[in-house]
Amino acid sequence: MKLDKIFNDLILITPEVFEDNRGYFFESFNKAKFSEKFGNEVVIIQDNESKSSKGTLRGLHYQIPPYTQAKIVRVVYGEVLDVVVDMRLHSKTFGQWKSVILNDDNKKQLFIPRGYAHGFVVLSDEAIFSYKVDNLYMPDYEKTIIWNDDFLNIDWMIDHSDITLSEKDEQGLSFAEATKI
Repeated sequence: MKLDKIFNDLILITPEVFEDNRGYFFESFNKAKFSEKFGNEVVIIQDNESKSSKGTLRGLHYQIPPYTQAKIVRVVYGEVLDVVVDMRLHSKTFGQWKSVILNDDNKKQLFIPRGYAHGFVVLSDEAIFSYKVDNLYMPDYEKTIIWNDDFLNIDWMIDHSDITLSEKDEQGLSFAEATKI
């Protein structure tokens, strides 16, 4: 496993993939190795998966204390643009965003520490997105930032007319209005 710090404390994980004429194998998660690299303060408790069609944008979601969540995200099938926004007031990258392409070819994963808003848009015809979290989902503590916030000015790499949102995501707040951590 190769780890690359790509933005403050965001870590891009490139697994070792073993391929032969039958296909491939890689270890997508190993608790002991994860704890060795990231410490014992992040304990994965839940694994989630979603399937979405091209243009589906999910996010930008985050939870406020005491239910903030760290995540490990990856794409099982297809391709997405994965985006994070630092919501931590005392961080050197507060209010900044970073994006990375995740797909079934590169098999890369992104470790997102607590305190980041997260979202993704599907760039392929469809995608299966998987993510592990270290804290329970608590709807009363969830916040959503509007995907097209003027201050953040995120480049989603897709024509805005092709984006499909949930009702919840359409109601997201601006970055200025959003709760900071």
